[in-house]
Amino acid sequence: MQKVRVGMIGCGGIATGKHLPSLNKIDKVEVVAFFDISEERAKEARDQFGAPGAKVYASIQALLADEAVDVVHVCTPNDTHAEISIAALEAGKHVMCEKPMAKTSADARRMVEVAKRIGKKLTIGYNNRFRADSQYLKKIVDEGDLGEIYFAKAHAVRRRGVPTWGVFLDEEKQGGGPLIDIGTHALDLTLWLMNNYEPRVVLGTAYHKLSRKENAANSWGPWDPAKFTVEDSAFAMIVMKNGATVMVEASWALNTLDAKEAKSTLCGTEGGADMQDGLRINGEKHSRLYVNQLQFEAKGADFYAGKKESMQDKEIRLWIDAVLNDTQPVVTPEQACVVSEILEAIYESNRTGKAVYFD
Repeated sequence: MQKVRVGMIGCGGIATGKHLPSLNKIDKVEVVAFFDISEERAKEARDQFGAPGAKVYASIQALLADEAVDVVHVCTPNDTHAEISIAALEAGKHVMCEKPMAKTSADARRMVEVAKRIGKKLTIGYNNRFRADSQYLKKIVDEGDLGEIYFAKAHAVRRRGVPTWGVFLDEEKQGGGPLIDIGTHALDLTLWLMNNYEPRVVLGTAYHKLSRKENAANSWGPWDPAKFTVEDSAFAMIVMKNGATVMVEASWALNTLDAKEAKSTLCGTEGGADMQDGLRINGEKHSRLYVNQLQFEAKGADFYAGKKESMQDKEIRLWIDAVLNDTQPVVTPEQACVVSEILEAIYESNRTGKAVYFD
């Protein structure tokens, strides 16, 4: 395959702000097909990011029928992820689907099964794995520097950062609020760093407290309480089969000054790490405690900041490399499916007031 020809389904902010700019930086990629429920939006994306002769399609089915398309990127609301991804796989396309994998764990499992049956690649857009601090921490964890990681925290906390556009506040289309939107990033990052995908039991809570406030302070302006049908915050404890404990905290609106998003805290038998103030590694050496703070800026001289690849660019580049070289993507569908299963268990635990046991 000399060129990877990409079709974009969904041409909103995540497509034009993340996927398309990064795809355009890769010489071996041509974005040749576009679809959006707004034809005008699809045409704007084509005009800005499309290869010469790129087409706008009137339907998803028409785009998927185009044999010139090798890869499809799915950038649509959560409730359509599974349906579109499965249709694309069935049409013989490799698929990158934005996070979360699906609205339900059953749909996520269907996506895994179809990808295996068809023999096409499927990955999910968990871009925070590709940050410099995440990549470095993953390396030292895999090398055993922290020992056995038996306690961790997945942080996705905003003080006031409720997205008021699109369908973010619509439970029917999204499946949830901050937990499934940004909590999914933090949970994926934490499980990946731990290399632990075997949950045993989940206990979770979700709240509708600040969502009822009128004229609330918010990064994107006040939300409409009548349309705020998802939780404003959610919390959980996950106990893994090996006994490790993972705490999850996710909020769009919470009265706290301790806001941090898409970050992890790891505690192991030989050392610990957190992303609170950059990446910090802590431990004990020669009967003394230490803290090492890692530096990721490449700057070494005045007026020169060094070269640095963004996490989005690296994510898309490595995905295209996996397609070209027929290798496994960094984010596997099996891993992403476990994230979806845990998220669903947190919501179920909140509804029932009971712990949810796996197996």
